[in-house]
Formats: sequence, structure tokens, C-alpha cells
Amino acid sequence: MSDLSFVTGGARSGKSAFALRQASSLAGDAVSFIATAEALDTEMSERIECHKLERNSNWQTLEETLELESVLERAMHKLVVLDCVALWVSNMLLAGISETAMLERTAAFIATATTLEKSLIVVSNEVGLGIVPDNALSRCYRDALGRVNQRFAAVSNEAYLLVSGLELRLK
Repeated sequence: MSDLSFVTGGARSGKSAFALRQASSLAGDAVSFIATAEALDTEMSERIECHKLERNSNWQTLEETLELESVLERAMHKLVVLDCVALWVSNMLLAGISETAMLERTAAFIATATTLEKSLIVVSNEVGLGIVPDNALSRCYRDALGRVNQRFAAVSNEAYLLVSGLELRLK
């Protein structure tokens, strides 16, 4: 496959900012950005608008909540930023998609990137460092995201953990 850089960390750890800097330094204006967030309420709409302002306005933005492998085919550039896997997994979970199917979709996305010779910067939250959640849905989400993250990290050329705005290279 072409290069895959996996960026993970907690909420507000600086993951997205790091990924944007990495993409800019590698490809300048020639970046396609896949956004997985969906504006289901006012607060999320405001968050999405703030994230849009942080990105290079010359980049191609593709918004998709579920079908990432098909949207990758519409990416105009060799370098693609996916932000973020945590929301993608949440979207799939709420759509009733099983963990097995999530892992299959992850494999399909990676295979599509390989076929299309795309380089990826994949951003995701690390949610497995806290206490065991007290309800089944949260545990299911944590487990599914952890396994999907492992798939991306396993095939990555580089992997980073962001903590308090500082990156730690894992791989």
C-alpha cells in the first residue's frame, strides 16, 4: 500500500491539528479531506464549522458518514486525510452495523486506498485508557473502535499518539 500515517489520542489532544500540519507539509494544497462528522445538533454544527476553518480552503473536502471506500474513489489527490475514525465507528454502530462488518469495511477502505495508490493520514480517538464504561452501548463502542484502530495501526507506516498537543511517535 501507499503510506498510511495513523494519528490517535484523546479528545482535544491535538490529533487533527497534527494531521493537518502533516498533510500540509507533505502535499501543500493537493490534499483530499474525508470528514465523517454529521451535524445532528447546533453544538455539532458549530464544531464542524470550526474544523472547516482550520483546514486549508484549497483542499477538497468530501463529507461521508458511512461509505468511506466509495468516497475514496472521488478523492482528487494522492494524499487523503480521514478525520475521524471514531465518528465513523459511532455512525456505523448507530446504523446497526456489526463489529464484524465494521472490520470488513475497514479492510475494504484500506484495500481501496492501496488499489487507488492513495496515501492516508488517518485520525482516530483513543478511548480505551479510561474506566470500563457502565453501559453496554458504550462498551460496544469502545471495543469496536479499539479493534478498528488496531487494524489501521497494524498496516500503518507511521503511528502517533497525541497527548496535550505533543506527539509521541509509536511506529
